[in-house]
Amino acid sequence: MLKTSTDLPIRRATIADLEAVLALSDAGNANGPIEPDPVAYRDPRYSAAFEAIAAHPDHDLFVVEHEGEVVGTFQLSIIPGLPRFGMTRGLLENVHVRADQRGTGIGTKMMEWAIAHCRERGCGLVQLTSNKVRKDAHRFYQRLGFEASHEGFKLML
Repeated sequence: MLKTSTDLPIRRATIADLEAVLALSDAGNANGPIEPDPVAYRDPRYSAAFEAIAAHPDHDLFVVEHEGEVVGTFQLSIIPGLPRFGMTRGLLENVHVRADQRGTGIGTKMMEWAIAHCRERGCGLVQLTSNKVRKDAHRFYQRLGFEASHEGFKLML
């Protein structure tokens, strides 16, 4: 188990955490919470995606525990790059804190830990995207020092 300076338990997710991670992701859906679907969560595509993340040394899926329950999650990818003299970047994805735990400081501690982990891995910056409708999340990230510096684009395939 990895610890923050404030002893918030953050650890690499295991396959046993998959349903909790998917439920957090669905609950934090930008278009409104999606009711958890444990049957759908057992779809083998989810476990295959989990195994692909777990098998790669530059990709990690983390969970945050509070009182024995998974209450937060994020995926962190370390990306080498050419710009800025080969600067490495940390990319945060699928960042979620359970709704009843927001405002408790867990999200802040989780992101501070992720930023420190990126520094330890030699990253020169940390980046993330957030859906345009998630205004509370944007304020949260800005309080942590993130700047809305770029416009993001996606193409669904």
